[in-house]
Amino acid sequence: MIMLQVIATTVADARAAERGSANQLELITAMGEGGLTLSIGLIEAVTEAVGIPVNVIVRPHSRFFVYDADDYAVMLRDVRAIAKTRANAIVIGMLNADGDIDTGGLARAIDAADGKPLTFHRAFDEARDLSAAFDTLLRFDAVTNVLTSGGKPSVLEAEAVIGKLVERSDGARCTVLAGACLTIDAIAQFVVVTGVRAVHFGSALRIDGKGLAPVDKARVRRARAAHPRQVTKTPSRYRFPMPLGVLIPFESF
Repeated sequence: MIMLQVIATTVADARAAERGSANQLELITAMGEGGLTLSIGLIEAVTEAVGIPVNVIVRPHSRFFVYDADDYAVMLRDVRAIAKTRANAIVIGMLNADGDIDTGGLARAIDAADGKPLTFHRAFDEARDLSAAFDTLLRFDAVTNVLTSGGKPSVLEAEAVIGKLVERSDGARCTVLAGACLTIDAIAQFVVVTGVRAVHFGSALRIDGKGLAPVDKARVRRARAAHPRQVTKTPSRYRFPMPLGVLIPFESF
């Protein structure tokens, strides 16, 4: 089954996504800035309101992903605080000045998370070499998801890149979580072409497709219904193991 992750910014968003049969939430604030760290009060309220996993972003500002000592001091405090809640995972990302993964900062975040898994967010898409960055992340067992658009503004422009990352993740603990400008109508073909098993939605599953509007549970249901039941990989392509008509009812950083 394809995992459907939906961005939530409020308790109402979270409830609507769950009622629409989303598998997982990414909880953020400041969606227009790509997502920033939110209050502990909202984290606690959302995790109490829904039964699906809630992944929580830690991002102190939207200026860049190269953080200084003060930024890290704030981020690590936030990670430690979130680790004490019922959140499922921490969503975080950091680069060094050369455009590589900041492995020292990532290691500190993993330590602060106290056993909670991490999703590395779309800071990944600004790395100078996506292949090398992905290999670096695969060395960290705590990083269980990488959210990416394949380095493009729209993930639909990066099918080949996403497909290669999916291949590289084969047999690893880390899942490629594809997102950014993915549409409901494009899901089925995108999954078939790339072999991806997890997708991430933001504005497309909100009322009228507007980023500041509430989550639309009907759109969430449509997105879930648009996923093929299963995709299997052949040596040369991805294919459905059953007729295309057999379906299950099933962005940001």
